[in-house]
Amino acid sequence: MANPDALKQQNAAKRVLQPTVKSHLAFTLLSALIMMLMFTLLRVALLVYNREMILDTPASTFLEAFFNGLRFDLRIVVYLSIPLLLSLLSAHAMRLRGAMRLWLTAASSLALFVGLMEMDFYREFHQRLNGLVFQYVKEDPKTVMSMLWYGFPVVRYLLAWAVGTVILYFAFKGAERVTRSQVMTAPAARAVAPWYARIAIFMVVLVVCVVAARGTLRQGPPLRWGDAYTTDSNFANQLGLNGSLSLISAAQSRFSDDRTNIWKASLPQPEAQQTVRDMLLTENDKLVDPDTAPVRRDTTPPVQNTLPIKNVVVILMESFAGHSVGALGRTGNVTPYFDNLAKEGLLFERFFSNGTHTHQGMFATMACFPNLPGFEYLMQTPEGSHKLSGLPELLSARNFDDVYVYNGDFAWDNQSGFFSNQGMTTFIGRNDFVNPVFSDPTWGVSDQDMFSRGLEELKKREGKEPFYALLQTLSNHTPYALPTPLPVEPVTNRGSLNEHLTAMRYSDWALGQFFEKARKEPYFKETLFVVVGDHGFGNEQQISEMDLGRFNVPLLLIGPGIQEKFGARVDTVGTQIDIVPTIMGRLGGEFRQQCWGRDLLNLPEGDKGSGVIKPSGSDQTVAIISGDHLLVQPKDMPAKVWQYHLGPNADAKVVTNSPEEAELKKKLEAFLQTATKSLLDNTAGVADPK
Repeated sequence: MANPDALKQQNAAKRVLQPTVKSHLAFTLLSALIMMLMFTLLRVALLVYNREMILDTPASTFLEAFFNGLRFDLRIVVYLSIPLLLSLLSAHAMRLRGAMRLWLTAASSLALFVGLMEMDFYREFHQRLNGLVFQYVKEDPKTVMSMLWYGFPVVRYLLAWAVGTVILYFAFKGAERVTRSQVMTAPAARAVAPWYARIAIFMVVLVVCVVAARGTLRQGPPLRWGDAYTTDSNFANQLGLNGSLSLISAAQSRFSDDRTNIWKASLPQPEAQQTVRDMLLTENDKLVDPDTAPVRRDTTPPVQNTLPIKNVVVILMESFAGHSVGALGRTGNVTPYFDNLAKEGLLFERFFSNGTHTHQGMFATMACFPNLPGFEYLMQTPEGSHKLSGLPELLSARNFDDVYVYNGDFAWDNQSGFFSNQGMTTFIGRNDFVNPVFSDPTWGVSDQDMFSRGLEELKKREGKEPFYALLQTLSNHTPYALPTPLPVEPVTNRGSLNEHLTAMRYSDWALGQFFEKARKEPYFKETLFVVVGDHGFGNEQQISEMDLGRFNVPLLLIGPGIQEKFGARVDTVGTQIDIVPTIMGRLGGEFRQQCWGRDLLNLPEGDKGSGVIKPSGSDQTVAIISGDHLLVQPKDMPAKVWQYHLGPNADAKVVTNSPEEAELKKKLEAFLQTATKSLLDNTAGVADPK
């Protein structure tokens, strides 16, 4: 007779854990609900963290945004659940619950990390995660890590990530436990659905998942980012997106080999080219090389509109947003020195950066070339080695001396490589400063150090050949490391913007000190000073879906006799690519150029000005501004016309059935198409390449 204990052990050895199809589907569904809950909580956190942007938006708008968000969340949850869904095809795979829990925890933890990272990214850029992430990492990981460490609560986020990961682990473990099927003996394991039944069930589940991943039942393309734009609030629309999906899309765009982001031709090339010529050429221009170059021309500015100037100094101010400049109507006394300077110069009230990153501000301002889809980081691309029709090219031809003074490292953004190729010869960067007042461990010396060195360099050139200079500030950038004690009072009444606006106030003070000393020098009376922001930054007021607060910057021209000829203020629309021709128009004399902007002080009568803008990163939305109208063209979505106004109560309203829509859309498409072709063909300079 057999030993009862031995039989018991033998039977126990045959017992195996074999989930049924029903229990596996239950585990998959419950795990998906846990991930959906995580994404919803991340969206709530993003809303609360950036609650200053809610303003008077009704709660119903955010409920709509959260409903839209469920569709985007469901899409990525389906992707993350693919290993579990494929396990339906194998009885052995369904038993690997431990591996499934590990995958779910790891994948969800990564999505949690992305969501936490988005909190401050959105506050800074008013965009979900995009190509900027890869751009920063590509530049200099050491600098980026320093910026993150000193500028953001890294430890707090890491702790939150660790706690969240632990919670996710136990949540998935609990889901596995409550959906675990009964333990059966090995022979009983044959009760699991046969392979043909599991294939049938898998096909049904596959159809459901495909529909869920598409996010829509419509014919045509699946769920797109534009499907989140169903409200009048840009903040709410952005909340409806999923940061992980946005980052994946940005990665696909960033690392694609076929450069899918380059603007595709939509008009016959002769028609597009003629449209651009009509946009840019005036009675002072004579087209040359029309068969090879789209807008190469000889320009002869009217003598009566020139100024008695010898030198040019361009001051590119980091993050100098128009919405916080007192001279443009903003209260708070953030820019008192600039406001006083505006009283002695010519201030452009409706001026915009071509992009939302310093990179675009540099090449648009100095090289006079637009910010194009696919070429947002032009200075780092092979096409950035092409000769362009910028200030270095035009003034080098007139034997101007030059100097570029910058707080930071010229290797960043390939500045030294790009600008030396364009014609600049003298670069003063962070390693050239001796005993600076303050040095930021991330970026470089303070703005007051940069301006002090700028004064020295200008004085060296006094009385010699004419010179031009580019002075670029940097202190008003994350992590906002400023000298102590601060020479200005910190801003304390603007919530999350306090630190940013304090840095802006400090930069304004440093600018004021520069002018106070420069005006005592002999060269001051024969120099044109151009003060402009490299880009703006977002605040509580999001003007249209383009968020014009990130683009609106002041442009101030200070020079002898400028107010007597042109007045104190101009409301003509302009962008940074208009700066070079405007400078050349004040210097006078015929010059050959192929700038993609115009002299804003020699426009035809009644011309209200225009400009093409686009955000940095992987966002392929583009827009054209004309007067007080703005046409926004998202990629693969219908265009929309807005009527906007700037100032302390800035806002924008959609214009339905606008009579200007067709014309603006054609101009925008023609401009982007022609400029892109010219860049790719290497015909954007003042002469054809040899």
